[in-house]
Amino acid sequence: MDDQLTDRVVLVTGAAKRVGAAIAREVHGAGAAVVLHYRAAVREVRALAEELEARRPGSTLCVQVDLRDTARLPTLIQLTVERFGRLDGLVNNASSFFPTPLGTIDEAAWDDLVGSNFKAPLFLTQAAAPYLAEHRGAVVNITDIHAERPLLGYPLYCAAKGGLLALTRALAAELAPAVRVNGVAPGPILWPDGPEFDQDARQAIVADTLLKREGAPEDIARTVLFLLAGAGYVTGQVINVDGGRTAHL
Repeated sequence: MDDQLTDRVVLVTGAAKRVGAAIAREVHGAGAAVVLHYRAAVREVRALAEELEARRPGSTLCVQVDLRDTARLPTLIQLTVERFGRLDGLVNNASSFFPTPLGTIDEAAWDDLVGSNFKAPLFLTQAAAPYLAEHRGAVVNITDIHAERPLLGYPLYCAAKGGLLALTRALAAELAPAVRVNGVAPGPILWPDGPEFDQDARQAIVADTLLKREGAPEDIARTVLFLLAGAGYVTGQVINVDGGRTAHL
């Protein structure tokens, strides 16, 4: 463990598993107290909290909230500040992802994809902003390389992530100079749980990267840590962590 985030408090949405859990471990390992937001993954978030508490007792808080319910988002921030007395970092990681071919899109898909990927980060950052400003904190939004290079069959997801990318830059201007706002855009890091990407599709995507391999959740986590703790003169930027895929797509 290093001390980059000692005495700091970081809230990670969608922290129970996958990339969110890797981010939580990384910032916790850098000394931060971590608020582990989750929606339904009770077993996973409890296991993660036990793991982190074993390393440093009293350093985690688990909070269950459906981020699409914007009325509850200020409560998530309030619980964080009540427990730890401050908030220094917000990582908007929680995300829904599923295909929506044109002709099949309905309001339920809109509410889910736009709600989790765009609306929730906006309202959560708005609620967190006064506390982040108090300690010159930072926001990191997890976008996607397909925010700028759309993925066929996923127009609504790509549009929602495109909105988040634009929001990242807009909030950097709105919250400056007290709060830095940046983004991380993953490439082929973890495949979705569903059947959408078969082995051939995966191999084709990896072949499009310059490094010719998949990334790992820790690649995203280390970049998030850099933006939270080591990038004091960086704001309004989105870093592609994609093995060079966007360099020639």
